[in-house]
Amino acid sequence: MFTPATESFIKQAREIQEDELQRFYGRVSKHLLQSPKEGGEVVDSLQRLHLIVSATKYVRTLPPDFSKKLQTLLCSPSCPEQFQILSSAILRESLPLSLHSLSSELSQDSRTLSYMASVILSQAGSKEDLLPLCQHLLKSLDSRQPRGSGYQTHTSYSLQDLQLLSKLANTQHPVNLVSRKLADWLRYASVHQGASMSSGGIFHQSQNTSGKEQPALMIEVDGAVAGDFFTVLCVGQSYTEDQWMNMYTFSMIRKWLLTYDAEGTSNTESDDRSEVDSSVMSMVSATSSSSRLLPPKERLREKAFEYCHRLIEQSDRKALKRTDAELQKACLVESVAIMDIICSEDASYVYRAFPCIKALYGRLSADLGSARALLPIAQFYLNHSEMAAVDSEAVFCHLFSRFPAELFNEPMLAFEFVQFCLRNVTVLQDKVAIYRHSFPNLLKFLAWNSPGLISEYVELLPSLLAPETAIELLHTLLDLPCLAAALDLQHRSACYPVQDRAVWDQQGSKITASLDAFRQPSYRGLFLYILRPESGTGDTIDRLNTLHKALEGMVESPRVVHCAQIVPVLLHVYFNTVTKMADEKLISQFLMVLLERSSLLYNIKNFSTEVQRVFSMHLQTLCKLHPPLIVDQYKELLDFASTTTSIYSKEHFYTHVVWVIGEYLSVAFDPRCTVELITSFFEGLEAVLFEITQVRQSANPPTYSPHLLTVLMTALAKLASRSQDLIPRASLLLSKMRSFARSGPVTACFSEEDSEEIITRAHELINLLKLPNVAQFVLAPSARGESPRWHRDTNTGLPQRMRAISGLLHNQSSFLPA
Repeated sequence: MFTPATESFIKQAREIQEDELQRFYGRVSKHLLQSPKEGGEVVDSLQRLHLIVSATKYVRTLPPDFSKKLQTLLCSPSCPEQFQILSSAILRESLPLSLHSLSSELSQDSRTLSYMASVILSQAGSKEDLLPLCQHLLKSLDSRQPRGSGYQTHTSYSLQDLQLLSKLANTQHPVNLVSRKLADWLRYASVHQGASMSSGGIFHQSQNTSGKEQPALMIEVDGAVAGDFFTVLCVGQSYTEDQWMNMYTFSMIRKWLLTYDAEGTSNTESDDRSEVDSSVMSMVSATSSSSRLLPPKERLREKAFEYCHRLIEQSDRKALKRTDAELQKACLVESVAIMDIICSEDASYVYRAFPCIKALYGRLSADLGSARALLPIAQFYLNHSEMAAVDSEAVFCHLFSRFPAELFNEPMLAFEFVQFCLRNVTVLQDKVAIYRHSFPNLLKFLAWNSPGLISEYVELLPSLLAPETAIELLHTLLDLPCLAAALDLQHRSACYPVQDRAVWDQQGSKITASLDAFRQPSYRGLFLYILRPESGTGDTIDRLNTLHKALEGMVESPRVVHCAQIVPVLLHVYFNTVTKMADEKLISQFLMVLLERSSLLYNIKNFSTEVQRVFSMHLQTLCKLHPPLIVDQYKELLDFASTTTSIYSKEHFYTHVVWVIGEYLSVAFDPRCTVELITSFFEGLEAVLFEITQVRQSANPPTYSPHLLTVLMTALAKLASRSQDLIPRASLLLSKMRSFARSGPVTACFSEEDSEEIITRAHELINLLKLPNVAQFVLAPSARGESPRWHRDTNTGLPQRMRAISGLLHNQSSFLPA
């Protein structure tokens, strides 16, 4: 991030020794601060000192005498400004100094006061530390300052910082005073340009207005003469003091209204609003000519409302410069947000604001370049359309359908859009019907900007869940990498015309093949589904394998890989949420999706493995919530568990499927569990275990884990204990496990500990099945049990009771029946 030279300077500053630092303090204090007029050397030394004190996260302690000299520089109006800036910066980075002495020396000079205020604000530990500064600022604000002194400018800066910290006084007077000043600065700035200019900068501040020649009028962004009061969208060659104050006031008015208007503090002055009938207040607010009759806070609202209304009118002008056009958009966002706050605090403004907001929406809705300005408009509709009896459905249909589909590649819009949803999630769920059906569109922001939005979508995802769309949302999450690839191809296809084949070929052969597929009519239906704007067109599609093949060229795209990495996180959030609302029918559908999609995933490295781990974890949760699920979906489960190919492609998930079959296929959980059903599952698992444990001299070493074998053996023993006719078959198969574990191919693949575990588990199960009644007791836990079963290892180990019985059988072999 930094150049090597800069990195070297920072490293030296961080590693400086204390004794060397003390010598540097002394050198600066003794030789340089004695004659601050020697500018270059003093500035260089102070800059080095600032780097030293700010380069580490630890706060430095300045020597008291050196700190005092810096304070002297800071508080001296005659000191060059560069020295004051550096002194202020060093003091802000040092350990807390005596604010009492600094507060007692508050200067009347505006520039000096602003730098002193920045130090006090950074060092203050409580409201009491700020009171002297607050009182001084308010006093200076209430007094008349010489024209062009800049005092009010610096005071405005300080007030903006102060209001963010806390309410600085316990009485209403300071708030009323500032509100009165803000209203005047906002509404009554001069519309004439400054008569003379200072050099440099985009904005030029007037230095002298005493000339006889009448200054020129301000102009609008389209070049017309400004005919109404001054705003930040008025353009001139130079700006007067009151115009600067106008711009500063607009920049802080939103936070001021939120901080002090919303608190509802009591007004003890004679113009208290409670003394005026609310209906009279509404009529008085209707005209600016009567606004001086209003209390200060209400008057500020009125002036702020007029100001925002004028800004919205000015934003309709055709700007001559690109920078002015961007400023228009920024002012629109701020103006609508301020009007929203004003309407929330005083409902009488809603009816005055809505015609303007509706006209603005009609003007901007077709312009994608103004998308960010439409978000505060949508917020306004969300907050006030019900009171004004205005239909807002069209606004939100436009918002949720067009923006994500066409502007998914705008990162700032994506962030602000998701933040809008998070701020209003409850209202959107209750009042905006399209919200929960727009998740295919909303997820486009995540697919394109996945690293930066994952935490926001983890929070947002539960609000998108509804029983009627839960299955489709699950498929959509699993297809999120496909969505990222399709968006990438859509973006590339728009950038590179089909006629320019040479540019396409520069993307690489694999990506070019995917681009070709994106253009082909035979794939059009698949891509239209993945890029659909809302739910309701089907849970998934039948040709997922075809889609995955068409997107093969995108599997190594960084955007697709990042997107695949966040899918397991979202799946955990999804299942943790949906299990709280799912009924038996929905849980059965979930199981079908898990079985189907475990083998239908986009072929990205490690993606299938991670998703199957999530499936495995939540399969157990679903079966625990609804044990009859095994009987409800026995055909699908039996087909899945009886297929050996499932082992090699998705061993982890297959192992958990076998475990839930052995655990929950019992009459204790479902009276429909018949002997025939148990026998069917037993025969399916028996065939699988027999096939994978066949030992041939030419056979390849096993590619599955010993863990799978122990789970299969335990599941067979559990099923045999529930249908005792199956015990001889189970015992026969288990008895062959010793020879299997000792065979050459197996010992070459498994460790000695793994082989011993297989043999031990088989021996324990054989001995246990010799006592059918005991086996049923040990291997079939109570359906009503709420406490842990103390497994030796998670999910597949046997209870400790089995260990005890196994030991008994080993030590007392004569106890066994003949």
